[in-house]
Amino acid sequence: MNQAFIKQAAALLAASAALALAGNAAAQSAGQFTAKVGVGKITPKVESGDVSAPALPGSKVAVASDTQPVLIFAYGVTDNFSTELALGLPYKHKLSGDGAIAGTGQLGTVQSLPPSLFAQYRFFTPDTMVRPFVGLGATYAYFRKETGSGQLTSILNTGGPGVSFHIKNKVAPTIQAGVAVNINPKWFVDFTVTKTYLKTDTYYSTGQTQHVVLDPVGLILAVGYKF
Repeated sequence: MNQAFIKQAAALLAASAALALAGNAAAQSAGQFTAKVGVGKITPKVESGDVSAPALPGSKVAVASDTQPVLIFAYGVTDNFSTELALGLPYKHKLSGDGAIAGTGQLGTVQSLPPSLFAQYRFFTPDTMVRPFVGLGATYAYFRKETGSGQLTSILNTGGPGVSFHIKNKVAPTIQAGVAVNINPKWFVDFTVTKTYLKTDTYYSTGQTQHVVLDPVGLILAVGYKF
């Protein structure tokens, strides 16, 4: 995980905790809606399969991380149980060669939209200033704007027309853990870590396929408001 991102999150949470101690704070309770806006970073933890024959054996792919704005809504079902919907702008990932084709440069780009729905348990009582939470849910991994590069064509279809590809959309389980710090009865900040267990397949215009385990880790730092 990005160390600078974590340090910034810790500093903001510490500052918010100090502010919360100076005033009255009320955590999310039964029947309450909240909305959060912040930044999210997705880092795929890739275990790539090989591109199927006739590609060079060991032709794998690496996927870069990206950071984008996020928007999150939650509803308190009870004082301790809540539901949460996480949305945001598309993450833009660069794809590069790995394994036998490591160092060959950028193979393409893809955008991912990972809306996620969680059931959460929030520890302690609603008037607690610092309130950890855990969640279990599902993410719909929607891939779009897959674009291959000239380098991809030179590897998979030397001398032929440009190679395109499609990544299969999937629903995958996601777990989360985080902590919310109340600034005052209406405003709060929180930091969340998520892990999605995502496997998918890539289909190339040359007829070749590739199985990839992505298993992305997400970091979200957000400011929220209670309605």
